Amino acid sequence: MDVDRLLPTPEAADLIALTREIADKELAPRVEEHESTETYPEGLFATLGRAGLLGLPYPEEYGGGGQPYEVYLQVLEELAARWAAVAVATSVHTLACHPLVAFGTEAQKERWLPDMLTGSRVGGYSLSEPQAGSDAAALSCRAERTDNGYRISGSKAWITHGGKAGFYALFARTAPGGHGISCFLAPGTTEGLSFGRPERKMGLHGVPTTSAHWDGALLDTDRLIGDEGQGLQIAFSALDCGRLGIAACATGLAQAALATAVEYANERTTFGRRIVDHQGLGFLLADMAAAVDSARATYLDAARRRDLGRPFGRQASVAKLIATDAAMKVTTDAVQVLGGYGYTRDFPVERYMREAKIMQIFEGTNQIQRLVISRGLAR
Repeated sequence: MDVDRLLPTPEAADLIALTREIADKELAPRVEEHESTETYPEGLFATLGRAGLLGLPYPEEYGGGGQPYEVYLQVLEELAARWAAVAVATSVHTLACHPLVAFGTEAQKERWLPDMLTGSRVGGYSLSEPQAGSDAAALSCRAERTDNGYRISGSKAWITHGGKAGFYALFARTAPGGHGISCFLAPGTTEGLSFGRPERKMGLHGVPTTSAHWDGALLDTDRLIGDEGQGLQIAFSALDCGRLGIAACATGLAQAALATAVEYANERTTFGRRIVDHQGLGFLLADMAAAVDSARATYLDAARRRDLGRPFGRQASVAKLIATDAAMKVTTDAVQVLGGYGYTRDFPVERYMREAKIMQIFEGTNQIQRLVISRGLAR
């Protein structure tokens, strides 16, 4: 059940076709195995990188795809419709590249971006802490400036690709007095950096989420991105983009659930009729389709504003809120459409429902999105 997309250029249409081909060949056949055994798909992200899918919204001069955000997000949606964990990790990788692209020096970009955007090194985003999730200003992880660089001490939490990523966008508290928060581009092999065991999650089993522990690890001075004390500005700038990524992932997940439900409803019969022809069921499917289309429209509106250089923070929060709530409802309704079969692991909709829940939580809970939106209205 492919989406009939309205794309800005023939090149973008070709990119979507390529994405579908790769997703059907590399993701769809592997998702059930890795999600059920909770194992990491070694080599898969390198494949996505070679295909040019890990740096799409960033400049071609550094190895990126030079694509508008509205195109990148639709690629992400296609990936999510086959494997949500891989799409989320791709979104997080893009998020982790943002600080260097938007705030790094020319020398830093030339040194590190090519490997990052071509997928030679997949990235992680290290902002949250055990006691500082939505309240990013409450970070306690410290970066002490020394003659040899910055010495990092503290713990981080909820890191997608933790222990697997080649680099991390790290946010830590810096001097003077530890009052400012700064951003660093930290190598994944930094001495003194270790990771906890993967979290035992409800879904997204194919990609690990871990804590990280910085035991006096030393980062070179040139690993600082932007200025000291600029970290929160960088983090919030990145999160606006990351929320759009999660909105696209949620929409792809909801689209997959809708497609499964529609296929089942057209094949299953009761009382001598296909169940799709029963009004009660048909109307439920219609509401699911409307929710998916609405979710897609909200994230595309925000992305187009970003592409035009216009403010899009409020629209990003709206998109994240609408799309992830839609994914939760649509996946739950898909289980209902399949009845008892939907509650079994013989069909993917029970996995879709489990995966949808986290979409309402990460990159800022939906309660935080409502707070962001309401504050914008108050201004």
